[in-house]
Amino acid sequence: MKHIEDNIQAGIVKLLRLNGFLVFSVPNGGQRSAITGAILKKTGALAGVSDLIIVLDSRVVFVEVKTATGRQQDTQKVFQERVEQLGHRYEIWRSIRDCAVFINNEKKMKKRYLQLKL
Repeated sequence: MKHIEDNIQAGIVKLLRLNGFLVFSVPNGGQRSAITGAILKKTGALAGVSDLIIVLDSRVVFVEVKTATGRQQDTQKVFQERVEQLGHRYEIWRSIRDCAVFINNEKKMKKRYLQLKL
């Protein structure tokens, strides 16, 4: 299942970047030695961090990528709760279509904002 999730995430990143969004991943998963894990933790790694972070004009959106049947781990739920308590958006995307909906909504919001500004 992880391979499917990776493919979804790769497609999402490609679509976001083609549409001019600043997006990056936090490579938190994978097998690592105990020493490497300790170094990563000491230098800021945090269990449950979302897969993608999208930086917008005045907002940040945290995105967790899952397959159609994928479930959040407890650490991911805790991270989501903390992010939302701080007033940020956290979304779970299960397909590239979820990304396309996000892009369309963001473009509509930006267009409305520009019209109001004029």
